[in-house]
Amino acid sequence: METGAADMTDTNERAARDEVLALARAAKGAQVQLAAAPAETRTRALRAMAAAIMEEAGRILDANAQDCAAAFALPTHLLDRLRLDRARLEAATGGLAQLAGLEDSVGKVGAEWTTHRGLLIRQRRVPLGLIAAIFEARPNVAVDLAGLAVRTGNALLLRPGVEARRSVLALVEAMRRGLAGAGLDPRALAAVESPYRAAANELLHLRGLVDLLIPRGGPGLIAEVTRTASVPVIETGIGVCHIYVDRAADLQMAVDITDNAKTSRPAVCNAAEALLVHRDVAGRFLPEVAARLQAKGVELRADPESLPLMPGARPAVEDDWGREFLDLVIAVRVVPSLDAALEHIARYGSGHSEAIVTADAEAAHAFLAAVDAACVYWNASTRFTDGYEFGYGAEAGISTQKLHVRGPMGPGSLLSSKFEILGCGQVRE
Repeated sequence: METGAADMTDTNERAARDEVLALARAAKGAQVQLAAAPAETRTRALRAMAAAIMEEAGRILDANAQDCAAAFALPTHLLDRLRLDRARLEAATGGLAQLAGLEDSVGKVGAEWTTHRGLLIRQRRVPLGLIAAIFEARPNVAVDLAGLAVRTGNALLLRPGVEARRSVLALVEAMRRGLAGAGLDPRALAAVESPYRAAANELLHLRGLVDLLIPRGGPGLIAEVTRTASVPVIETGIGVCHIYVDRAADLQMAVDITDNAKTSRPAVCNAAEALLVHRDVAGRFLPEVAARLQAKGVELRADPESLPLMPGARPAVEDDWGREFLDLVIAVRVVPSLDAALEHIARYGSGHSEAIVTADAEAAHAFLAAVDAACVYWNASTRFTDGYEFGYGAEAGISTQKLHVRGPMGPGSLLSSKFEILGCGQVRE
C-alpha cells in the first residue's frame, strides 16, 4: 500500500473509533434519564417511535432500496433479510406497540425478605445500562432492539453491517424523533455511520461503557465477536433445528409441521434444517412429505434408508448433518428409535429449537426432558421460537448459551438486579 493510501486508511479508522467512542459516551449519559423516566413516558416513547417510522416510511423504504441495489450480489437468503416493504415496517411497528402494552418491570421489587438480624433485603430490577449490537443485513433488528431498550430503560448503540447501513440510519433517525417527542434524550439511541471495521473493533472493547454486546448474524460474525470481545457478550447462535417424527405421530400433522418449519421462511434461524423419521412410519410418511416439500422447491438430502422412499432426493453427505442451510434444503434421516433421534440431535443440534411429533405422551415427555436446547416442542413447528410469538413484542436475539439467559430474549433478559438492604443500626459481629 502506498504511503498516501495508508495514511488515508489510518485517518478513516481513527475517525471510526472516535465516532464510536463519542456515541457510546453520549448514549451512556442519556441512559440515566431514560432509566429514571416514569413507565408511562417510556410507553409514550414506544408509540411515538412506531408512529415516526410509519410517517417516514417512504424515506426509509427509499434508503432500503438503495441498500438492496448495492447488495445485489448477496445470497438470496441474505437479500430476503435485508429487504423491507410496508408490510415488514408495519410488523416491526406492531412489535413496538406490543412492547408498549407490556407491564414495565424497571424498578420493580422481585423478592423481599427479612434476615435473622432484622435486615430488610429487596431485590430490585434495574436496567443493564448501555447495550450494543453488531448485526448484518437485517434492518428490522434495529427496531426490535430499540423497542426493547426503551421498554427496559437501556441505551442502545447499533453497528449495522454495511449492507443495511442506509436502512438502519433512516430507521434510527425516525425513532430518535419519537424519543425526543416523548421528552426523552434521543442520544440514548444511536447507530454508527462509519462502514470501517475499526468501528466494530472499537465497540468490542469499550469496557466501562458497554454493559452488554449482542451479535446478530452468521456463525462467522458470532464466533469472532465471542472470541475477541472484552465486553460481556450474549451468544445468539445458529439454528440447526430438527423435526423428529415418532412412530406414534399423526402423519398428516407431521407433514404440516415439517412443511411449515422448512418452507414458511427458510432463511431464518428457527427454520428446520433436518428431518428425523422413525423407521416404523418412514414408508408411509416420507413419500407424502417429500411430495409436499418438493412441490415448494425444497431439495431433499437423504440418508441411504430414506433415499429410495423419496424419488428425486439426492444422497446426503456428512456435512449435511449439523448444517444451517438457510435455504430450501433439508437433510432427512431414518432412525430406528427415539433414543437414536436423541443421539443424533445431541451430536448435530445447535441448542436452538427441536421438535417431536407424536401422540405418545411418554415419548414426548422423554424428548422434552432429554433434549438440551433453548426451546423444545411437542406437536408444533420450530418457527414459533420468536420473541413476538412468545408475547414479548420483540426479541434481542435467540440465546443458545445458558448464562445469563437462554432462548428468545424479551424485556426481562435486558434487566439486571440490585439488592437494597435496610437496617436500623446493625453491625456484623
